[in-house]
Amino acid sequence: MARDRRLAEYQSKRDSRASGEPAGSRPARRARGNRFVIHRHDASSLHFDFRLEVDGVLVSWAVPKGPSTDPREKRLATRTEDHPIEYIDFEGRIEEGNYGAGTVIVWDTGTYRNLSEHDGDEVPMGDAVAGGHAKVWLDGQKLRGGYALTRTAMRGDQRNWLLVKVNDSEADRRRRPVTTEPESVLSGRTNEDLDRP
Repeated sequence: MARDRRLAEYQSKRDSRASGEPAGSRPARRARGNRFVIHRHDASSLHFDFRLEVDGVLVSWAVPKGPSTDPREKRLATRTEDHPIEYIDFEGRIEEGNYGAGTVIVWDTGTYRNLSEHDGDEVPMGDAVAGGHAKVWLDGQKLRGGYALTRTAMRGDQRNWLLVKVNDSEADRRRRPVTTEPESVLSGRTNEDLDRP
């Protein structure tokens, strides 16, 4: 099954019984729409995992500085392994000794609309990602508006992309949600809360 192949890298890096993360072994439930999630992941370094529901998995990028609401700011987004759909509401502490050890919260979540197109025709999101350029409209609790993801292969690495806020009605050069709104939209907790015994 294509989904199983896409999750092979995710599963090879993890022992879900030890890490507490979803195993990704269950068939994906029927999609409720194009969902997205941004995890705030305090591991060896703090970063934000930007994930889009695409073809039964969560296509994922690690964004060290987190997404911006300012169109002038280009954020490095490193493509990582696809994650299982059930990861969409995962929060918790990944114990030391496990891949990605640290704390994870759902920093933002919601749905997205595919804005990817070529010559005026919509490009399916899976094809857009494979082609190296995807554009979405986020309807989240913290983030709204258009965002573009473009593969750059900077430093010779095909995993390197840029995440940029589109200059639209939701753009805001003054807002800094990454630093001013650190809490989970699901539980209200912060990563620091999960570190406390």
